[in-house]
Amino acid sequence: MEPHGDLNPDTDDLPLRANTNHILVRHYVLDMTVHFDSRVISSSVVLFLEPGSGVRTKAGAGDDIGHGTGDGAGTTDAGGSQERFASGFQQVDAIEDDTKGLEKVHGVEERDKAEFQVVADTDNIQSSHLWLTTNDSDFTLVLDCCDLDVSKVEELDITSVSAMLGLQPSERSEVYSLNPQAALIQRLISMPSSQWRQKHQLFSLCSRAPGAQDGSSLHFHRDKWSLQVRKKGVTSPQDFPRAVRICYETRPTGGSVRWTKDQDNRVCVYTAGSPINNRALFPCQEPPVAMSTWQATVRAPSECVVLMSGEEQAVPTEDGDTHFFIWNYYVTMAMPASTFTLAVGHWHQVTAEIPPALESGVRDRTDCDKTAKPRAGCGEWAEAGVASGLGSSSSEVVKGSPLQTGSGDQTTRSDSAFCFSTLEDAGLSVTDYSGMVDDSISCSHADYPCRFTEWSAWSQRVIPHRVFSPVCLLQKAQIGVLKLLPRCLAAAHAVLGVHPFPRLDVLIVPAGFSSLGMASPHIIFLSQSVLCAGNPGSGDKGLSLCGSRICHEIAHSWFGLVIGARDWTEEWISEGFATCLEDIIWAQAQKLSLQETTEQFDLKALLRWRRLSDELQNSREELQVLRPNMEKTGQVSNSGSSTVKHALNPEKTFMQVHYLKGYFLLRFLASQVGEQQFIDFFRLFVKKYHGQLILSQDFLQMLLITFPDMERKGLTLGAIYADWLDRPGIPKWLYERSAVWSQARLVEEVKAEVVKWILLSRSHQGKGRKRKRIEPKVNYKELTSDQLVMLLELLLEESELSVASLCALQRTYSLQNQDAEVRHRWCELVVKHAYAQAYGDVEHFLVHDQAMGVYLYGELMVQEDAEQQAVARRCLSLVQEEMDQSARRVVEEMVL
Repeated sequence: MEPHGDLNPDTDDLPLRANTNHILVRHYVLDMTVHFDSRVISSSVVLFLEPGSGVRTKAGAGDDIGHGTGDGAGTTDAGGSQERFASGFQQVDAIEDDTKGLEKVHGVEERDKAEFQVVADTDNIQSSHLWLTTNDSDFTLVLDCCDLDVSKVEELDITSVSAMLGLQPSERSEVYSLNPQAALIQRLISMPSSQWRQKHQLFSLCSRAPGAQDGSSLHFHRDKWSLQVRKKGVTSPQDFPRAVRICYETRPTGGSVRWTKDQDNRVCVYTAGSPINNRALFPCQEPPVAMSTWQATVRAPSECVVLMSGEEQAVPTEDGDTHFFIWNYYVTMAMPASTFTLAVGHWHQVTAEIPPALESGVRDRTDCDKTAKPRAGCGEWAEAGVASGLGSSSSEVVKGSPLQTGSGDQTTRSDSAFCFSTLEDAGLSVTDYSGMVDDSISCSHADYPCRFTEWSAWSQRVIPHRVFSPVCLLQKAQIGVLKLLPRCLAAAHAVLGVHPFPRLDVLIVPAGFSSLGMASPHIIFLSQSVLCAGNPGSGDKGLSLCGSRICHEIAHSWFGLVIGARDWTEEWISEGFATCLEDIIWAQAQKLSLQETTEQFDLKALLRWRRLSDELQNSREELQVLRPNMEKTGQVSNSGSSTVKHALNPEKTFMQVHYLKGYFLLRFLASQVGEQQFIDFFRLFVKKYHGQLILSQDFLQMLLITFPDMERKGLTLGAIYADWLDRPGIPKWLYERSAVWSQARLVEEVKAEVVKWILLSRSHQGKGRKRKRIEPKVNYKELTSDQLVMLLELLLEESELSVASLCALQRTYSLQNQDAEVRHRWCELVVKHAYAQAYGDVEHFLVHDQAMGVYLYGELMVQEDAEQQAVARRCLSLVQEEMDQSARRVVEEMVL
């Protein structure tokens, strides 16, 4: 085992301690109970492990997401072993749970307490009583872990599970005789994906097996960043137990989950996309290469909804005599532990018509007053759910019946209304741009039930989807998210092809959520800031921010999830691609003409250029590099551990360089090969690399091979690294191109309006107030949301604007009712010119748009205006407790 030591406090790197080169978790079984009174989740997690047979230190391209990567692990036996497996599992679905001596897994039984008592317990250090009896020659399983109170770690007796007897070989080998537990787990892990349902049932049965009774217990030690587990006398990963159960509790202040209140003032908890990922939710292996499947049981109060990344929408069942319901979720595609997502709260499903029982709640609390009283629980709406979507006359609701999402074993069952919107009713094009599935498609990833090989998935433009929100936001979620979601899903399918995941839930998360959105398998979190600013019947006006953000998060299904970065420092692979694709998908969803699409792209490009230019002028150079590890990208230590540069830097949390510079790199590449050819290449790349982890070179090398003229023009892999990925600052092409975008038609329209406002402001300056003036009649052009952002940004460059012109500006465009991007620029203008009449708009923004208001606090403080500083302190005091921890630290440094 390699020595770790605590991180140097002067660095901001995140350690990934798991020794994935030695041993891998192939499957997690989680059993969680949510306690809102104490703000903890009591839980057990069972790890099904597979040892590696070698040591890797360097990254290889296209590592599989799934079993069988690198060390030769996870492969089935040669010569017809799958057939032998099949004969042993035909009756598994009918097997009863007859594990012998099943014990309660939560907590520690009395007889175990002496053995597992903590000998040292501080915030960061905890050990079992007998940890000191082990030594460094014993093999150590190292898991990424923090902010967890571990009570017990034990090996499971898999041989006591009678259902596992079907895995015994007909002729027992020497390997089986020496270690039957290891042999059974290996055969379970190696079952083919066509038998995933039986496989998961066996995982579930094994997870409830009693602890091993051989008297050789497992010993553990927890430090700040890891949980270390040993079995005395076991010196190799091959001899280490293959099924390990860990009992623990989360902490109320743990960084992986947020305990807060929603906009209805009801308690909730959710995984907030923390920089430390899920290690404070369950002990896990966090390096991206540690791909695993999982299944989870969650017990929560009966009035709550449990949403999670999982392939089927759970049907809750009562938990005996308690007031809890049980929800079960699972995934069959191996993915990083960081993608595990959980949300538990009193949310309601958004439908095409708001049930009468909830209408008053929506009307009374349109602004989601922070002092709102609790309303009816979700159960009151369960039977009132109606079909949603754009064309309700032909929408279909499936409630409690199977939804076919694929072939074979893949059936999705729902207990609530899924949306199946008919695109013809929406006036959308029903042309299937994705083409038919290629008969010759050959997946390069490891074995899992892949939708890319299913004919039905290729023709499914809109996957089943639902939207959830607090009561006070139902109407905004209805006219925004619910209206746009099927259009955006269909557009994404037209651009990229088959949807990688069979269903989608969208949740409007609490106001303290630190970003505009977060995508996970089967679930998207959206900030309330993206909800439409318009009213019912206003058409698509005011939906630009909402639509583009939905498209951004949907794009992550392809880039970020089903294709992931092998090295987390290459964040641009996820965010740059999603930013580029959001424009393409949103234009498709709007049915824009080619000219309209080009004009919209150019305006968005200029806005992003201005944002990137400003960010690079005000940030450290080391945070501007898209590939900070450069030639060492993807490399790990002999054990598999590594660090993620700058991941814990709170400044980086609010930077957009990976989004923007990555987006511009893709725009640059598109300009070299042609826009449509570049989109077609996206589809080719997805077809080849879905289900795999990549590095930058995998994408760039395939692009250069596909378009050989690029290299003939001198555009080599090394040149792209040098100009775009390995250096701070702005490439020359971007400077040149920004001048072209500045002259685009939509931008010129904005410039003409800016001149009108500057002239109006100057007409008021230097004049007395005794005689009432007749305002000149000016016709102002109606502008789109993006044009309004540009208008306000250009006006921000003016050193002076009169109070009268600011008042007219606010009135002309109803700025307080625009989307959050427009309102953000308006608030900056208000602060810069000390327009006190609109300080209420600033306060509203800081309270209700927390994901976007962090640096507005700095603007309020830097002016050294007592009234403005009072606004900043007052708003911070209102939202301090519900703010994201990183945002709170940054804001408190500014204000306090």
